[in-house]
Amino acid sequence: MLHEDVVGRIRTILLDGEIPPGARIPERELCERLGISRTPLREALKVLAAEGLVQLLPHRGSRAAKLTDKDMRDLFEVCQGLEALAGELACERITDAEIDEIAAAHAAMVQHYRDGDLIQYYRGNRAIHEAIVNAAGNPVLAGLYTSVTARIRRARYVTPMTPQRWALAVKEHEAILNALQRRDGTGLSHILRAHLRHKREEVLQAGFAETEGNDLTLRIA
Repeated sequence: MLHEDVVGRIRTILLDGEIPPGARIPERELCERLGISRTPLREALKVLAAEGLVQLLPHRGSRAAKLTDKDMRDLFEVCQGLEALAGELACERITDAEIDEIAAAHAAMVQHYRDGDLIQYYRGNRAIHEAIVNAAGNPVLAGLYTSVTARIRRARYVTPMTPQRWALAVKEHEAILNALQRRDGTGLSHILRAHLRHKREEVLQAGFAETEGNDLTLRIA
């Protein structure tokens, strides 16, 4: 298995919550599951530590990184700035075909909302945000966005929503699409900032951030 594949597989395991924040990384089980030795596993963990997903413990292995309330606030603050800039650039550079694709993704997401399918709704939601960032046409911005959002992905796209908050989120996404279709960069920037600010408060109120406590050890199948 290639180095990039190992990193990607472990990143997915972490982001999907199979190893919860604060839990020890079960190296033996991961090696068996991925069919690799300890050396490529530990090289991959170094990469994920640089991304903020893993905490390396000298002479004690590693664990899935924990995020405090302050970490969550800081990360969402940066994410707000990145998405706001992406919105401005996207309105300058996006093609009509890309707008049509985002509009179709929005319609599908709204249908998931009407069906009460939160998992599929979140997947569509995430795809729309990523499409706007990609439409900005700035690889540096996209790379920073990927790095930051990787650390808050579980909180951002897993936190339960009240019916009222869900309805508000859909209205905000309608405003996002309308601003994009008008190519109103300033308006889209403001909408995205507010949208992410609301999400940040929702995540913090849900108590998704971790508090310091005893280490956990997890065995995965």
